[in-house]
Order: sequence, then C-alpha cells, then structure tokens
Amino acid sequence: MKPSTTLLALVLLCAVGTGSYWLGTRAHAPAAASESAVVTLAPASAPKLRKLLYYRNPMGLADTSPTPKKDPMGMDYVPVYEGEDESASSGEPASPNQVRISTEKVQKLGVRTEAASKRLLGKIVRAAGRVEPDERRIYAVTSKYEGYVERLHVNATGQPVAKGQTLFEAYSPELVSAQREYEIAMQGQQAMKDAGNEAQSGMKQLADSSLARLRNWDLSPAQVAALTRSGQPQRTITFPSPVSGVVTDKKALQGMRFMPGEMLYQVTDLSSVWVIADLSEQDIGLVKTGAKARVTTTAYPTEVFDGRITYVYPTMKAETRSIPIRVELANPGQRLKPAMFAQVELAVGGKAPVLTVPDSAVIDTGTRRIVLVQVKEGRFESREVEVGALGENYIEIVKGVAEGEQVVIAANFLIDAESNLKAVVGGLGGHAGHGSPAKSALVGPTGSASAAAVGHKADGTVDSIDLKAGTLTLNHGAVASLKWPAMTMEFKAANAALLNGLKPGQAVRFEFVERNAGEYVVTAIAPSASMPAVPPSSAGATSHSGH
Repeated sequence: MKPSTTLLALVLLCAVGTGSYWLGTRAHAPAAASESAVVTLAPASAPKLRKLLYYRNPMGLADTSPTPKKDPMGMDYVPVYEGEDESASSGEPASPNQVRISTEKVQKLGVRTEAASKRLLGKIVRAAGRVEPDERRIYAVTSKYEGYVERLHVNATGQPVAKGQTLFEAYSPELVSAQREYEIAMQGQQAMKDAGNEAQSGMKQLADSSLARLRNWDLSPAQVAALTRSGQPQRTITFPSPVSGVVTDKKALQGMRFMPGEMLYQVTDLSSVWVIADLSEQDIGLVKTGAKARVTTTAYPTEVFDGRITYVYPTMKAETRSIPIRVELANPGQRLKPAMFAQVELAVGGKAPVLTVPDSAVIDTGTRRIVLVQVKEGRFESREVEVGALGENYIEIVKGVAEGEQVVIAANFLIDAESNLKAVVGGLGGHAGHGSPAKSALVGPTGSASAAAVGHKADGTVDSIDLKAGTLTLNHGAVASLKWPAMTMEFKAANAALLNGLKPGQAVRFEFVERNAGEYVVTAIAPSASMPAVPPSSAGATSHSGH
C-alpha cells in the first residue's frame, strides 16, 4: 500500500473515533444530569419527623397533657402531632373547647347557624284573666232609718236604671215624725215674728235642727223644698238610683221591713270595667303601670279591646306563683260582662337594641349557659355566655359572643345538658378533641370501618325500642372491657337517628360510653350483617387511637 493511502486511512479513522466520542458524550449528558437531580432531590422528599404537640383525652373531654398519661378508665391519652390540628398549622392557639364535625355529619344532623345580631328585644306577655266590675262604680242603696217598703218601681236584678230614677217608695214612722217636728218649728217661727229676739232665735234653731235631721236622713233638696212649700209631711219617701247602670243585687221586697244600714239595692255602672289577669312571676319585672294592653274574649274572638294597666297588686298567689294585675278598659254597649274569661296580651321590650341570639342556641346545664359558635366550616367552639332579658324567640347575650359570629341554632339539642360537649359529639361519629378525628370501629355512612373504637363495644340483639324516650333495650354478649357478662339492659341513644331502621330481634354491633354513673349511651350501632367481623384479639380490648 502506498504511504499516502495509508496516511489518509489513519486520518479518517481518527475522525470517526472523535465523532463517535462526541456523540456518546451528548447522549449520556442528560442521563447523568437526571441521576444528579435524583440524588439531589431524594433527601428533600424524605419524610420529616412530626412535632408532638400534646396528648388529648381519649374520650374527647376538654383535658390535655404535655406528657403521656391515662384517664380514670385506664385509657391512654392520644398524641396529637403538628399537622393534625388545624389551629396549630394555622398558627392559632389550640382550644380545648373546639370540636370538628365533618361536612357530611353536619348535613346529616341538620346543623343550622345564625349570626348573633343586635335587635330590639321585644316579646308578647300573655296572661289569662276575668272581667270584673270597676269597684269604684258600685253603689249600694241603703236607708238610715227604720221603715217599710211601700212600693217597688224596680223589681228585677239586671234591670238597667238611669241616674235619679225611682227604685222604690218607703214608709217610716220616724221620718214622718221628723217631718212633723220640722213643720211645728216652722209654724212656731212664724208665730214668733213679733216676739223678742231671743224667742225668735230659739225657734229658728229648732227649725234648723229639724231640717238638718231630714237632710242627714238623705232627703233630697227637692223633697225638702216640697215639704217646706206644702207644710204637710209626706207619708212615703222615694229612693232614687245614685248612678246610671244595672241593678246587680236586689234585696228589697214588697212590704218588707228594713233596718238602718241594710242594703236594699246594688247598682253598678258598667260603662268601664276591669280585667284582673294573673301574670307569671317571671314576667312581672317586664310590666309597668300605664302600659297598654290588648284584651280578647271568647265571646268576641275577632274583636280586640284596648286597655291600660292601672295597678299591679302587691301580693303573689302562692298556689299559682302568679301576681294579679288590673287592666282598665272602656265597655261601650256593656258588651263585656262581669265574670267573662279574657286573654290579656302585653307588648314589652327594651328601648335600645341589644346583642341577641335565638333562644334555641343557648344550652342551659343548670349551673351555666353554653352557646356553640361556628369558628370555621365544620369547626365549632363551646362558649360559656352570660344572658340577659328573654324576648320573643330571642335572648340577650351580655357576654361570651360577639356580633356577627355564627351560633348553632339547630341540632344542639343532641348534646345533653349534663354531658361533656366533646364526648357526645365524638360519640356521634364526628371529630373531637383538638382537631383529630374521632373514628368509630363500626361501619360509617360510607360503609367503611375503622380500627378505632369509642368507649366500649359489643354484639347483641335488639329486644325493644322506645322512639319517644330515645332508648332501646339490647340483649348483648359479654363486654370484656367492663368485665360484664352477657345480659339484657336498657341504653339511651345519643342521637335519635341511630334508632332509625332498627327492629326487635335484629342482630347488631354497637358502641357505648358511660355518660353518667349508671347511664350508658349508645354512640354507634349497625346491623351485624353490614359490618366486617371484629378480630377475636380485639373483642375484649378498646382502641384509643380515635379518641
């Protein structure tokens, strides 16, 4: 081979080798870079150690501990890590009074909220009463001397009379004698015109004393004037009605004898009447004299009579714990009859707006009052509040809730007044404690089961159900966590919805807690056929992880 040919071949071979090396380097560069990236990112994606925040009560009670401990039932406190508590991840301090309930559970329980707002706190106070005559308009017709009923002009009870109308005529020997004395005194005074001043003065005093006696016996001026004109005593004297009204009592009979002071007629003016209503003790502080009142009666159900409170009686009826009040109202046409039943309505309320919430939002435990406040979606906080006046469906909040905060107004009746808030909410299958889920070992709404348990669990058969009382009787097997043998006993349902679909004789698996001494509450229950079998190893133990 020629030297030139050989040289050319070597040059070509070097060029090919150089190109292959360059291409190989380009092909492997991305792979190397990728490997480098993997090596670099691997430590960043490695799991970090979670920070332990605290230990919470396994039953959801408002109690936490910085170190591991056990509750009085021997259950371990549950650790809560950073990231499990929403308040910790958001930088907010953890609150032992807050609970979380899933959106699904909120909808299932029918939880409703309403914002606390300011309003004029008014209400309608109602009281039952009766129509009575105005005591100031009742008049008794009596005589101040002895006599006899000569003739009756008004002879029936209930008869209307006008003022001055003659009721009866009476004869009295004493009255005739007094008239005769006055007549003699007047004649003597005429005879003494020409006598001395002393004699005239004596006769005048005698005549004046006789006239005063007749006037004191209630002879009218017209009767006295007639006696003076005629000079003849009248055998009978008429008794007029002192007022226009109705004869409500009549004792006089034709020909009867009456004695001084004896009541012969009673006449009542019914143009204005009273309604005496019995007001409840709790409402007496809201009522003041002069307040307007609306009165309705059974006789006129569609008609309203307007009146005004004129008096609040100073004594209380111990039997009914009520205080009588007096409502005065006009009675045109005398339609309101004494002894009628009446209903009194009084509109009471403050003059300035106050912060209020619906009265259904307040849970009264007997020693304190609690309101559930929605802090976030599905997150609630129990607060002790101080309440003021009670209005129509609303109650004043003096302390504990701010204006605009959402308070729970429906479904809070599921929380027993004597029970701890979190224990019951956790037993209902929601979220308890400091944001950690309180799961149930029974089948949930989606049909899945968790390994955690709430309280104690057992298998049994439904013996009977009382929907009205919210209880059920279960014939259950042995409960190892309480060292109970098989027995039949009554349980209370934490939620009335738990009893839906259950039938006597049905095999069930259930969980329960001891809410009070000797009071056991079923927090979850489902037919045995719809649940996975409980491993024998866990049948006698209680898992604490979900509490």
